[in-house]
Amino acid sequence: MIKKKISKKDNIITFPAKLSSVEKEIEAIIFAAAEPLDIETIENKISKKIDVEKVLLKLQNEYKERGINLVCISKKWSFRTSSNLSSLMIQEKTVEKKLSKAAIETLAIIVYHQPVTRAEIEEIRGVAFGTNTIEILMELNWVKPGGRKDVPGKPILYVTTDDFLSHFNLQKLSDLPTVDELGAAGLIDSANIDNAIFGTGKFYKEKQDEKKEDIYSNIDEMLSSTLDKEEDK
Repeated sequence: MIKKKISKKDNIITFPAKLSSVEKEIEAIIFAAAEPLDIETIENKISKKIDVEKVLLKLQNEYKERGINLVCISKKWSFRTSSNLSSLMIQEKTVEKKLSKAAIETLAIIVYHQPVTRAEIEEIRGVAFGTNTIEILMELNWVKPGGRKDVPGKPILYVTTDDFLSHFNLQKLSDLPTVDELGAAGLIDSANIDNAIFGTGKFYKEKQDEKKEDIYSNIDEMLSSTLDKEEDK
């Protein structure tokens, strides 16, 4: 009986699994990009038509157990250091610049009540804006104008940006913690912060509904008093 000699293969790791030329293009485009890319941008850069979303999901699966992961935040794709290795990326020397309490409260209101106007933010906070409060948040590219409200004066509405989600490693706004969760984690002093700041978009709508009810009740009172006077004559 003739025995076949089985040669032991070298211990070679494939990195990653075999990709087509277009798949390699997509991989390279995302790797070289200075910012996350949406599918349309990627489609415009590759050499031929292909199901880009399918390729992205394939690449995401290929990289999920590696030190670099392919992630999608707000429908935009980018390579990121694996979250369980993030501690290796921390520098020994860091320079921190803290936001003022006013800026933090303003950001929280925009995050939890967006879209929201400057006047609505001031009403929720109970105080007028300080100098450049919103401008600072816009310089960080965490906040941007999101159109105008359809009321007299057409005030600007403010919303958060994709950079805000990316900076705080959020997939979507619904991933945001509640005020109780923030307090339990020690991120805020819930005793000194008005819970209304961390409400939902319904908070301001409810306030507006209350105002409307007050207006209607005032009108009813005015009409009733007028009719009473006419009957007395």
